[in-house]
Amino acid sequence: MNDRSNGRPRGKTAADAANNDANGIVASRLRALYQAVESEPVPQQFIDLLRRLDEAERAQSDD
Repeated sequence: MNDRSNGRPRGKTAADAANNDANGIVASRLRALYQAVESEPVPQQFIDLLRRLDEAERAQSDD
């Protein structure tokens, strides 16, 4: 019996390992970027905008 299933070799090839390493590097850098963004404070402009939107929704629901 050979080491192929459906014409494909079993196990990882060097290309598969390189792709997994590249994917791992990209994933790790994306996680670091998201964590950095997540730890930044929310800009005051966004807080003001959300407050105004909440006020507008409340005023609309009172009508």
